[in-house]
Amino acid sequence: MIQKHFEDIVLQKFGFDFSPTQKVAVELFTRFFFHRKEDGLFLLKGYAGTGKTSLVAAIVNTLLSLEYKVVLLAPTGRAAKVFSGYAGHPAFTIHKKIYRQKSETDGEGVFDLGFNGGGNTLFFVDEASMISNADSEGNFGSGCLLDDLVEYVYNGKNNRLVMIGDVAQLPPVGLDISPALDKQELEAAYALQVTEVRLTDIMRQAEESGILYNATQVRGLIGNDSGKLILKVKSFPDVFRINGGDLLEEIETCYGKYGEDETMIVCRSNKRANRFNEGIRRSILYREEDFCSGDRIMVVKNNYFWGNDYEKIDFIANGDMATVLRVGKRLDAYGLHFAKATLKIDGYEEEVTAWGMLDTLTSDYPALSYEQTKVLYRNIEEEYQHIPSRRKRSEKIRENEFYNALQIKFAYAVTCHKAQGGQWDAVFIDQGWLPEELVNDEFWRWLYTAITRARERVYFINFNEDFFQLS
Repeated sequence: MIQKHFEDIVLQKFGFDFSPTQKVAVELFTRFFFHRKEDGLFLLKGYAGTGKTSLVAAIVNTLLSLEYKVVLLAPTGRAAKVFSGYAGHPAFTIHKKIYRQKSETDGEGVFDLGFNGGGNTLFFVDEASMISNADSEGNFGSGCLLDDLVEYVYNGKNNRLVMIGDVAQLPPVGLDISPALDKQELEAAYALQVTEVRLTDIMRQAEESGILYNATQVRGLIGNDSGKLILKVKSFPDVFRINGGDLLEEIETCYGKYGEDETMIVCRSNKRANRFNEGIRRSILYREEDFCSGDRIMVVKNNYFWGNDYEKIDFIANGDMATVLRVGKRLDAYGLHFAKATLKIDGYEEEVTAWGMLDTLTSDYPALSYEQTKVLYRNIEEEYQHIPSRRKRSEKIRENEFYNALQIKFAYAVTCHKAQGGQWDAVFIDQGWLPEELVNDEFWRWLYTAITRARERVYFINFNEDFFQLS
């Protein structure tokens, strides 16, 4: 009886009739919730247009109305902002919730897995396709984010995880599949009882959207070697095909209509993104300086140094976006170029003043290369030759404010991995150079992920004309 009452509240908050797979999802979630097995995990997969976000919002708001404890998490700040927006409840990055800073003096920053003393809580994790378990985060806990997330949640009494994601999106860099959305992996690695649901029915409202129609066409090609892409733009008001000649005018139109922070160009490489960033700053924004107030930037490497002076910022994360408020002193030092800048980081109220590294702004590398970092280290080390202890010299270097300068890029155009987890009103997608041998599942996942970053409009830039329906 109480389970039926719970389902009725979810339906009321959802506001539409459930599709067949949504109905199954709610029934299985209700069973999962009320059975309260301590080793239970709920895995909700859903493609674009299947009503996943609306259903999750209805479930979260039902739990909150019953005064049950929920925590909303996402892999990045941008994804957390999107999650909070549609669920109507605060959301946090996974890192911010589960890690605690161990050392504040070391420029590298060391974060231990925090102790989870809370109980009887459901942890909802959105955009779970982005969660890696590769040992790539040595500063955080074990270095394996999925391992640490599971350990943190299930350390608390009667806590459980709800993983939410889209298996058609790009998996983490270097992986073929997303481990956080793989039922077999979750059961084998963590001895959890996984309840898995897939939403596959496209909602009626979504059928009228050109964005979702074309995303669905692309998704159908993943794993389908013989399929052919046919994008449709002429019969929809929200998707457009443009060439380079119309590009700047259309971007300028979207800046006027949606704003610079709600317009994004998605590219397949840092090199292409740099070209777009340069052209936009010069030809649309008329920026003559290499770096100035008003610029939109993205931090491209985790930084543990500049957040220490601020109450609500543990660290500034790779992928955080910001607006430059003021640019102060400039300095050439250690073979690189620096500027002191005051930033408004998206999602934080506090302004942050830090040295920024100008060399990474236009570099074709994702961040400062390994060789460049080594040269910077050696150049700074020369200042500390009077310290006989190599260990103490190393500590000084790691506390040096220039060694810890924010590595930044302009954020008018970004790669798809950098855009993942975020959504913008208008998204321009640049196909770039695409030889026939690269038209494969990896490209389809890239394109599907890029299309689904858009809320209002998608522009296909310089796409192969064979990909489009003629009439």
